[in-house]
Formats: sequence, structure tokens, C-alpha cells
Amino acid sequence: MDTIDVVIIGGGINGAGIAQCASAAGYSVLLLEKGAIGGQTSANSSKLIHGGLRYLETGQISLVRNSLSERRALLRLAPHLVKAVPFYIPVYDTSQRNQWAIRAGLTAYSILSEFDPLGRFTSLPTVEWSNITGLKLQGLKAVFRYWDAQTDDKALTQAVVRSAQDLGAQVLNHAESGVIVHKPDYCEVSYLYQDNLVVQRASCVINAAGPWVNDVIESLVPPMAKERVDLVQGSHLLLDIPAPDGILYLESCFDKRVVFVMPWKGKTLLGTTETVLEELNGKPESTREEIYYLLGIYKHYFPAQGSAEQLEALITDTFCGVRVLPQLNGSSFDRSREILLKTSFTHPRLMTLYGGKLTTFRATSKEVVQWMESRLGKRDAIADIDITPIL
Repeated sequence: MDTIDVVIIGGGINGAGIAQCASAAGYSVLLLEKGAIGGQTSANSSKLIHGGLRYLETGQISLVRNSLSERRALLRLAPHLVKAVPFYIPVYDTSQRNQWAIRAGLTAYSILSEFDPLGRFTSLPTVEWSNITGLKLQGLKAVFRYWDAQTDDKALTQAVVRSAQDLGAQVLNHAESGVIVHKPDYCEVSYLYQDNLVVQRASCVINAAGPWVNDVIESLVPPMAKERVDLVQGSHLLLDIPAPDGILYLESCFDKRVVFVMPWKGKTLLGTTETVLEELNGKPESTREEIYYLLGIYKHYFPAQGSAEQLEALITDTFCGVRVLPQLNGSSFDRSREILLKTSFTHPRLMTLYGGKLTTFRATSKEVVQWMESRLGKRDAIADIDITPIL
């Protein structure tokens, strides 16, 4: 049986990025995705390539700096998929975050962007507030405009996978992994593909299965302890309302969370929620509570659009992504979005990815490949992903 360098389980954005980065570094790669590439969480995010302005509130400075650097790289490498877009933050007399706090946050955001031109922000003059169609003006104290980026998350994932394939990676859709036998010198990965059970020997295995990451851990022989995590659902609503000119960064009128109102395919996209799931069975679906939570926030800021019932009639689609967050006390909104790359001395040829962000998939991929180099030694690189376009 031939031994390849690495089997990657999971064809979301992290699995795709690792396949591209590892292939570029000269490793032999097999990527297994039980469904369609980019068909789960990586197709159901808020579709933002951003630094994460709100993460400054919880002191995640390194995450914001890293995200802003990756935003700059993706705008350069995938300009047809990642587009700069203005964000607007309205501040009201009832807002928990006053205009001075917002200004301080945006100043820090600009500094962390290393004074990238996209890091600029401004306070809009009063005469321009009404240009944000339908926005409630009563009690409005300030409107700030700054810049981040938006993408088609599924299309971006698929483009990264195509790049990995061009660099030599083998990618299998509808290939579900089974038992993984961890041995001292290699792993044997069983998977079902086209009704055939296949066993592949690999020097390393990367578990990038997203919300199903602990299901992969449960398939290990010998067994290994799992991290305690919460599966947190984020729901989005697509409303048949003409798309706004930019993205509205809104403070929830129910709690301190941030919700976005975004343009998407000519309509208005609203999201997201944070609902902890007891378990994940099948395709996640928006709950009634999530729908009314999002519609309530939208109605609060855009009262002229009608009642909650009228807005519900304008919903043309709903979708959910599921995040993996460390199991801690308190609100999921305040938990770290830093990815956890987990290894174990009992299973030294396996790395597991818990969590992560769409924006930082390239940085995550580089960390994983550095770990591979420590296990397998360096290979002769065939490409540099920092200059390889994502087409």
C-alpha cells in the first residue's frame, strides 16, 4: 500500500486552504469531503472578509491584526471574489456603545491595519444620514463609515480547492471517512467512495471536519479524548428588499450582540444569531426564535419596512452556519474566535482543528503545514501561496 504525506478530512475553507498550502509546499495530499466541497459551514457564513472590529471589545488584538493582514492578502489574490465594501455604524442615544467608544475602536482598527488605505474611517455629516435608505433617524447621534470586504464564501472555498488540485492535490467529494487507525509510523484512513471501502495509508492526518470534528475523533483507534466544545448556530435571513449600498453594523436592541444588514444578490441579507445546539443532526435550520430575533432588530432600525409579519412574508431564504467554540461559561458572543490546533502525544500523527474564521484560513493553513514539516521534514516547494492567484 502506498503511503501519502497527508489525508485531510473536511472540504470546508480550512480543509481547502490546508490542501492548497501543503500541495504548494511539495507534500502529497488527499482531501476527503463527505458532501460537496464548501457545501456546509463554508457556504453559510456571513460572507465577510474582515478584521473583526467587535473582537477588540474582548481583547483579541492578535486575531484582529492577523485578520486585517489576511484581508489585505485576499483582496490582492482573489479580487474577483473578495470586494471592498463600506460599513456603516449608526450610534443612537440609546446605544450601549457611544460614539466616543466607536471612534476609539475604529482608530485602533485603523492602526492594526497598518494604515492600509482600507483602514480609513470617517464620521458622516448629518446631511448624509438619510442616504441610508429607511434607517431610523430618531435619536441618531452619529454615523461612522469604515471599510472591510465581502465574498461569496462557497465560491471562494471552491476556488481554493481548484488551486490545490492544480498543485497536485487529490480531492474527493462524497467520500466519507470511517475508522482511522493510528500506528507509530503512519495512519490508516478508511473511507467510503462510490460504494467502495478504501483504505489509505498516510504519514499525517488533518481533522478539519468543522462541526463534525469530534465525530472524526470518535472514529480513532486507539481512542483519544475530545475537546469539550459547543456547536453554535448562526442563522441568516434573505429578505426580498432592495440591497443596501453598504453593510450596516447594528447593535442588537435585545442584547449587546452585533448584527449585520448586508447586500446579497440584489436583496438584503440579515445575520447572524448565536444559538447553542444540543446536537447536530442533519442540515441545520433556523428556529422561529432566531427568525423573530433578526426581524425584530431589522424592524427596530428600519421601522418603515412594516411589521414583523410583513417582514416575514419577504423572507426568500434562510441558511445556517455552525461554529465550533470552546465550551465555557458566559455568552458565546464573548468567546474567543482564535482557532485551536490540537495535537496529542498519544496520537502524534493527527492534528485537529477546532473553530476558525473564514478570513484567516490562509494563516491557519500555514500553521498546519509548519506542523507537518516538524513531523515529516521539509519538501521542495512547487509554489508560493502568497503570490498564487485564487482563480
